[in-house]
Amino acid sequence: MAVRHGAPLAPERAALHWSTAHRGEPLRSLAGALTTTGTGVVPYLMALLAGLLAGRDTPGRIRAAACAVLVLAAGQAVRYGLMALLARPRPPLADWAAQASGHSFPSGHATTSALAAGLLAWGVLHRTRPGTGRPWCALLALWAVGVGLTRVYLGVHWAGDVLAGWLLAAALLSLALLLDPRAVPRPRPPAAVEPPPSAWP
Repeated sequence: MAVRHGAPLAPERAALHWSTAHRGEPLRSLAGALTTTGTGVVPYLMALLAGLLAGRDTPGRIRAAACAVLVLAAGQAVRYGLMALLARPRPPLADWAAQASGHSFPSGHATTSALAAGLLAWGVLHRTRPGTGRPWCALLALWAVGVGLTRVYLGVHWAGDVLAGWLLAAALLSLALLLDPRAVPRPRPPAAVEPPPSAWP
C-alpha cells in the first residue's frame, strides 16, 4: 500500500463495486447501526467490563480494568500514528453511505472493535470455564468481523484498510498478553509448613 501511494488494489476496487451494487434496505440500515458500535463509548465499556470480569477482588478488578483500557488507548495511539504517516485516501465520496473522517488506513472501526472484542474475550475466559467461554468468544469475534465488513459495505474504507485493522489489533493483543500477569496476578501457593522440632525423628 505504501509503495502504491495508497492506490487501491484490484480486489479492493471489486469489493467496493460489489458493496455499492448491493446496498439496499434493510441491510444498509443494519450495517449503519452495527458500525456505530465499533467506536466511541461502546469499546471502552467493553474494556472496562473485561477488567471487571478478569479481576478476583475489588483492587484486582480496578487493576485489570485499567490495564484493559490502557491497551485499548495504546491501540488508538498506534492507529492514529499509522493513519497520519501513511495518509491513504478514502474511497470516492460518492460511494459513501456513512459519515467518516480522517485518512483511510488502517480502519479505526476494525481496529477498535477487534481490540475490544479480544479484551472482553480475555475477561470472559478468566471468569468462566473454557467450554462456557468459547461460545461467547466466538460471538465477540463475529461482532468484530461484522463491524469491519460494514466499513467496506458502507463505502468508507477499502478492504485492505479493514484487514490491516484486524492484523494490527491481533498484534497488539498478542503483545498485551505480556501484561496478563500484572493485570491479573496469580494467587501465591501456600508456603509449606515444616513440622515442629518435637515431631522430628
